[in-house]
Amino acid sequence: MIRSLKIKNYALIENLEIDFSDGLTIITGETGAGKSILLGALGLIMGKRADTKVLYDGGKKCVVEGFFDISNYKLRSFFDANDIDYEEDCVLRRELTPSGKSRAFVNDTPVNLNILRQLCGALIDLHQQFDSLDIHKVSFQLRMLDALAANKDLLERFQELYRSWRQEKKQLADLLERDQNAAKEIDFLNFQMEEFREAKLAKGEQEALEAEQNKLTNAEDIKRILAEAFQRLSENEPSLVGQLEDVLHSVGSLKDFHESLPELFRRFEGLVLEVQDVAQEFEKIAAETEYDGERILEIQERLDLIYRLLNKHHVATVAELLAIQRDLQGRLDAFGDLSAEIEALEARVDEREAQMTKVAKELSRRRREVVPGFEKKVKKLLTQLVMEHAQFTVEIQGLDEFSLTGLDEVHFLFSANKGSRLQHIKDVASGGELSRLTLVTKSLVAKAIPLPTLIFDEIDSGISGDVSLKMGAILRKLSNHHQVVSITHSPQIASKADAHYFVYKKLKNNRTITKVKLLSKEEEVRAIATMLSQSPPTASAIDNAKELLSLAVEG
Repeated sequence: MIRSLKIKNYALIENLEIDFSDGLTIITGETGAGKSILLGALGLIMGKRADTKVLYDGGKKCVVEGFFDISNYKLRSFFDANDIDYEEDCVLRRELTPSGKSRAFVNDTPVNLNILRQLCGALIDLHQQFDSLDIHKVSFQLRMLDALAANKDLLERFQELYRSWRQEKKQLADLLERDQNAAKEIDFLNFQMEEFREAKLAKGEQEALEAEQNKLTNAEDIKRILAEAFQRLSENEPSLVGQLEDVLHSVGSLKDFHESLPELFRRFEGLVLEVQDVAQEFEKIAAETEYDGERILEIQERLDLIYRLLNKHHVATVAELLAIQRDLQGRLDAFGDLSAEIEALEARVDEREAQMTKVAKELSRRRREVVPGFEKKVKKLLTQLVMEHAQFTVEIQGLDEFSLTGLDEVHFLFSANKGSRLQHIKDVASGGELSRLTLVTKSLVAKAIPLPTLIFDEIDSGISGDVSLKMGAILRKLSNHHQVVSITHSPQIASKADAHYFVYKKLKNNRTITKVKLLSKEEEVRAIATMLSQSPPTASAIDNAKELLSLAVEG
């Protein structure tokens, strides 16, 4: 419910704050004082568009803040889904700058207007003439009927079955599609696998082949150069090894005559041995190396196959190709005979449909059972509100397919005038008629259905005092279970208030501004008396006002 509303720099409002009662808050005031301005400001935090024309001071920004208690609205999932911090004391804020830039916030988190509208749709039910009210919606009409029929638990059971049924139907459709496409996919996978089977790839094969290819294509150079190196190191006269041995022998004759020479001799001796070993390895490699044109051709053909597969599958290594091969094999292994699984799932779907049909029929029976009493009560209350010729009927049509609410579609049919054809509410009811019908129907289900804050704007327009008194009684009854705010010109309705605010104008620095005042009991008497007669009110009007207030207390 809405706790309070703060408005700065909007229309005729410089700075204003209004608190709302948990029950019935009444707003009255002089014509043109700014009651509709309050709704305009409220519309900003409900996500309606605005421009800089609404700025009281064109050089400052407009700020409208609404403070809500949302502890009973089960909105945590909405906050989580939109990445907004959830607080039971929720603050909605809308800002409009002189440049025309608009910003919206929920608990100081910036949000777009669509999120603001969705959230306010759960928090505020604003009834103005020519608004598209939720009673227009077939889904809401059915919800009201289910509330009267006490269908909550039964409907939850049906919806649990329905969601499981939908999920199983989808699984069955997917399974049937998989079965139909299995043969085609198996053929395609086998075609790809056959390529891999023929290739007989081995891990590290590409690198080994490329190394062997390099060796064989350079075989003649390897043989020639290494043979020449062996000759120069060991076979030529004088050879490098021979010269090194001569140096080793000469140094060896001196090693006992200088303290550094023994270590140097050992190092040099190792060097000579290493050169001899290298020369022998050169000779061995040269002897083993032979040019093999056939093997080079084999290697190139094999590498061409590997390169083609790498390019086809958009990978860089044989290891990745082997991973693809394993994946293909896994997918092939996953295919099996789906007929048993399909048969079992079809049986579950049939069983679920039988369960749903049983529950849906019970829902329908209970809905139809409460319709006559509901129609009778609506007609009675509409008659009290000077709509004695109004006709109201609840039409329940059976559906061929299951919906989330069963096998019924509910339509409220309405006619305001005698002899007129009953039509869907959205096609026939005027703004004022729709407001009264909404008030009547919602008052009848108030105990059974969770409703947001209900705001009624001058639904008493054009009705008599006696009817206003009855309308006030309906509002009062509705406010016993829900927060209700009513902007009214009717003293009879105003007398039912838990909190009565008076909207008035005053001059400040040669400018008109709108102010709001919470009336004391004495001030409320005078305000209602003024509404009954004139300003200042007559003594009899004051007595009448006191009588109205006493009736409200007794009621």
